Amino acid sequence: MPSITSANVANAIVKLVAADALPALMSNLVMGNLVNRDYEPTLANAGDTVNIPIPPVLVANNIAEGGTVQTQNPNLGNAQIVLNTHAEATFQIPDVTKVLAVPDLLRLYMQPAVVALAERIESDLLALAPQFTANSVLGAGGAAITEAVIDSAETALFAAKVPASSSKYLVVDGNTYSQMRQIQRFSEFRTAGEAGLRALIDGGLGKFKDFYVFRSQLVSKTGSGPFTTNNLAFCKDAIGLVVRRLPQPLPGTGAIAEYAEFGNFGIRVVMSYQPNTLSQQFTVDVLYGAAILRNAHGVLVRS
Repeated sequence: MPSITSANVANAIVKLVAADALPALMSNLVMGNLVNRDYEPTLANAGDTVNIPIPPVLVANNIAEGGTVQTQNPNLGNAQIVLNTHAEATFQIPDVTKVLAVPDLLRLYMQPAVVALAERIESDLLALAPQFTANSVLGAGGAAITEAVIDSAETALFAAKVPASSSKYLVVDGNTYSQMRQIQRFSEFRTAGEAGLRALIDGGLGKFKDFYVFRSQLVSKTGSGPFTTNNLAFCKDAIGLVVRRLPQPLPGTGAIAEYAEFGNFGIRVVMSYQPNTLSQQFTVDVLYGAAILRNAHGVLVRS
């Protein structure tokens, strides 16, 4: 059995903080849980570029009897995502042993840091909405969203050959979500059955015109009085979010780091001692980049 040392205790503290941070972060993400994150979380530095291969398009040829195959030379597509955001949230704990004795205190310290990181990631992902230009913009700024607009968004993704097996998402702000709940045909039991009853009583839209509908407080807005809300209809492969591991601190510098990773999403927790304040300092940080992978697989829906 290994002996208990100050180094072991310090490492245990960082692991405890890291284990508590990641689940809280994931629960505060909307867009971060919907976009494509299928990229290995290897070590990287800020400013690095990650190349994402995109499958080529092939055509089927009818080979006549006695004929020969037609060789195709497809070009593998490529999307580049720059790791240009190193987001961090730092806080200090005067008496870390007290926090370890009362886990609820640790969550009290961790929650604001985790929410700050989640909001930064969400804002960056939702800020990509106006960059979807392959499909026509639907809806109008300052106008209530309508059933026809949502229907057109789904039709646009179908015409863009989004696979039928791919889930489609519609992320809107609170006002737009409220407008959708008031579309009478979808919020009454007599016209929409059980789904209408849930929308009326529980307030959740669930699935609407083949879209899984989510609301976010961080949907981007432009203009002034009235604002133009940039809602987004998309499928998973429309946007890529690449997260990379940050390096460990240099040995002997007095800082200890631990990683917390789940589903190709990871954060680093660094603990160090601050002699000026006689406190333990914790930094929760993440290195990531986000970009559009398939422009035709997203539709800007204004309201």
